[in-house]
Amino acid sequence: MTNPQLIIMIVGFCLAAYSIVANDAIQTLGTFISSNKNKPWWMLWLFISLILIFVLMYGWLGSGTLQDASYHRLDSIPFPSGGLTWLYIIPPIVILILTRYGIPVSTTFLILTIFAPSNLEKMLLKSLMGYVVAFVLAILLYRFVFSHTIRYFNRTGDQTAPKYWIVLQWISTGFLWSQWLIQDLANIFVFLPRQVSANWMIVALAVFLLTLALIFYKSGGAIQKIVTNKTGTVDIRAATIIDFIYAIILLVFKEWSHVPMSTTWVFLGLLAGREFAISLLMYSPPLNETAKIVRSDVTKALAGLIISVVLALLLPILYRWVAY
Repeated sequence: MTNPQLIIMIVGFCLAAYSIVANDAIQTLGTFISSNKNKPWWMLWLFISLILIFVLMYGWLGSGTLQDASYHRLDSIPFPSGGLTWLYIIPPIVILILTRYGIPVSTTFLILTIFAPSNLEKMLLKSLMGYVVAFVLAILLYRFVFSHTIRYFNRTGDQTAPKYWIVLQWISTGFLWSQWLIQDLANIFVFLPRQVSANWMIVALAVFLLTLALIFYKSGGAIQKIVTNKTGTVDIRAATIIDFIYAIILLVFKEWSHVPMSTTWVFLGLLAGREFAISLLMYSPPLNETAKIVRSDVTKALAGLIISVVLALLLPILYRWVAY
């Protein structure tokens, strides 16, 4: 591997780590951040970092001589035989720009499609199924199972939640964070050789911990608005239920197959179904207002998919044109 390729690999990994975690923080850490505003950022960072270290090392050591840090999500996406070129670092830069404006894009599509365009159909199908399952499940649960709970939360929203809810929320966040890592670590480690050495693992851990510190210090950033404009997500009790449901859905899809999927789509489907269920149950917010919010989120997600496909198709052509 030449020095320029090594530099591109390091830059690509660092950009991917920051851009993906920052963009996808709304899914796993958004409700955790919004409902723990009164706690020091470093306390939240330490808790999440310990889980990250455990999940990452468990997957890496558990793979034995394979030294696979992606939980087999990259089995069908080999490392480019000719090494990495500058075109591979464009997708994480695009994610950084979109995240800056609070647009939730699918980092799975945007990153992995460049490495393996032929896998787009499988990833898209699994992601669409994830959105539909999350949407339908959320409507059923929040409309028929948690209906009394929702009303109770609404009546007591200005009261301090019992302390056991704090414990439950931290447990649910840890569970969700671990499942998200198992799904989306592939989007970051795709920039490294499939067999990750100990030296690369040390570098990866350092990059991840620094990235998380920046995110918690900034309280999630612009993308955090996706969570805070949804009904009751700053309520630690509501946030806990959201996290548990989301984590269980990711766990089911993890066991289903090793094909990477868009966790962003699953998350948006869950929030959309929840919002519609609350509107149908309490008539607040109005159904048309809920539809407007959901439509906005879906439009942004589709825009991210279109950008992913365009980049996957045009970047190789652009690279060949510049190279020759």
